[in-house]
Amino acid sequence: MDAVSSELGWTSYRTGTFDSWRGPVHTAKEDYVAEEVPVVLVYNTIPHVVMLTTPLNLEDFALGFSLTEEIIGHTSELQAIRVVQRSKGVEVRMTIPEERFEKLHGKGKNMTGRTGCGLCGATTLEQAIRRPHHVGQGLALNAGLLSSGFADMAQKQSLNLLTGAVHAAAWLHPERGIVTVREDVGRHNALDKLIGSLAKANCDFEKGWLLVTSRASYEMVQKAASVGITLLAAISAPTALAIQLAEECGLTLVGFARHENHMIYTHPHRLQHYQESAA
Repeated sequence: MDAVSSELGWTSYRTGTFDSWRGPVHTAKEDYVAEEVPVVLVYNTIPHVVMLTTPLNLEDFALGFSLTEEIIGHTSELQAIRVVQRSKGVEVRMTIPEERFEKLHGKGKNMTGRTGCGLCGATTLEQAIRRPHHVGQGLALNAGLLSSGFADMAQKQSLNLLTGAVHAAAWLHPERGIVTVREDVGRHNALDKLIGSLAKANCDFEKGWLLVTSRASYEMVQKAASVGITLLAAISAPTALAIQLAEECGLTLVGFARHENHMIYTHPHRLQHYQESAA
């Protein structure tokens, strides 16, 4: 396999020639394969967690992770950040206030977060299932804008269009449509990257909506609500725990959002439908 696209020396995808079978017909076919590498998040010189991520937008990822895991409370508390390439992975070295670091110190550092893992660094049940704060009022979303947003999002997933192997999280703006997309092999990594990118731009998380290409598992709700996002729409199904957390914190949770179809599981008042708009 050959490396094709890189960030800091690591590839986001590779190409190779593989055996392709369509029924009885065999050909040798060139294909694109998504990359994932170990990324160590280091706070104040102490490694906290190792994540397997697609090596793109790693500063966004580190900031988003720090916010959604409540390691810091605001973007300004990330005092310094540096991405360092290593032979077997990447280190993201961060400096945070000492009082924040002291609270972090006992939270199970040196844990490994696998690609599909949502329990990164958790060593107790209380850490694993954090009850998010109640979200604000937010904006009502027109169902037509939701379906067009997912269609636009699909065209902006550049890495997935090549590989078919990565998730995406996107921010839907009420006037500008899809404004930011982040991709990763891990659904929660893609979300952390998106939240980090938006936080750096001082986004008001009540003035837009979150779209994801994965199922709506509990950690997606947890991470979204932790920064005040009021509506999460997923292309696939939610879990029972995700529904429970969304109900408790006031977040509108939408699943199976495909074409003009969707299911609303919690707080349906934020999604306007055609007959409601015409009334």
